[in-house]
Amino acid sequence: MDDIEEIKKLKARYFRGLDTKNWDLYRSVFTDDIVFTYLGTIDKVFTYLGTGDVVAGLDAFMEYVRSLTMTSVHHGHMPEIELTSPTTATGIWSMEDHVRWTDGYQSHGYGHYFETYEKAEERWRIKTMKLAYLRTDRTPYSMDTAESGASS
Repeated sequence: MDDIEEIKKLKARYFRGLDTKNWDLYRSVFTDDIVFTYLGTIDKVFTYLGTGDVVAGLDAFMEYVRSLTMTSVHHGHMPEIELTSPTTATGIWSMEDHVRWTDGYQSHGYGHYFETYEKAEERWRIKTMKLAYLRTDRTPYSMDTAESGASS
């Protein structure tokens, strides 16, 4: 299959692994030396990492992600993928997420992932990932409503 299609499938596994909390699948999409950078939000309404914070290394990144107490749904759209060599590529993904936090708040975010990819042993993986939100709406929700499935 074409390398660009393989990178699209990689990002799909990223979102599925994160949202289903399938940590083995999620871990498998990254290089061991992954570097994640949170670039912040333009609207400054809500951040869960400080602007410019960096998490380096797969173990540290997995520890960070697993510490987030949330239920999430992520969507990636309109990938701009460029192959820069037979084993490297860059990508920009438009994204949208819905997150319910255990503190009784939910967020609806819109932004972009800026990524680099590396191919080793015939497999593409995410090497660097920067997340920048354009806007994040944060609102309270009722834990009772969320558990019952009823709408408010």
